[in-house]
Amino acid sequence: MRGQLLIQTERLLLRRWKKEDREPFYRLNSDPLVMEFMPACLTRSESDQLVDRITEHFRKRNFGLYAVELRENHSFIGYVGLAVPSFEASFTPCVEIGWRLSADHWGRGLATEGAQVVVKHAFSELRLDEIVSFTVPENVRSRRVMEKIGMTHDASEDFDHPNLPKGHPLQRHVLYRLRRRN
Repeated sequence: MRGQLLIQTERLLLRRWKKEDREPFYRLNSDPLVMEFMPACLTRSESDQLVDRITEHFRKRNFGLYAVELRENHSFIGYVGLAVPSFEASFTPCVEIGWRLSADHWGRGLATEGAQVVVKHAFSELRLDEIVSFTVPENVRSRRVMEKIGMTHDASEDFDHPNLPKGHPLQRHVLYRLRRRN
């Protein structure tokens, strides 16, 4: 069994996590290219703890960061989904849309494809009024996905991430928003 299928696109399966995802997820989280705009690559233990937090988020909220596999061969390539940030900022509480795919799957529109179906799920099934996304200003690839799924950026809402120390090169973040159309 491949795990509980939740959402399907033309090329992707978005589903709950399974034990076999941990090894390829660790490889993804230890890739310096994938983690370029994160504070550090993750150790195996840190990567497994992230899977545990994602699983707990699903248990508590019935939504989360979905494991993503390719429909053509069922290989795990990362995650796309929704999460409630655990830090406080001017825009929290909120629901964030996010993605992290292995670098060898970049440039094919897969993050956008997954994010589009998650947006639809967030607004039509979960009935959320708004979702946000954020990253460092230099993360052009993620910002492009945000824009392709209809999110907008207001520079007056940019913020310093509270989980990073003052002066950290990744502290400044841009905030994007998308509201449900009634």
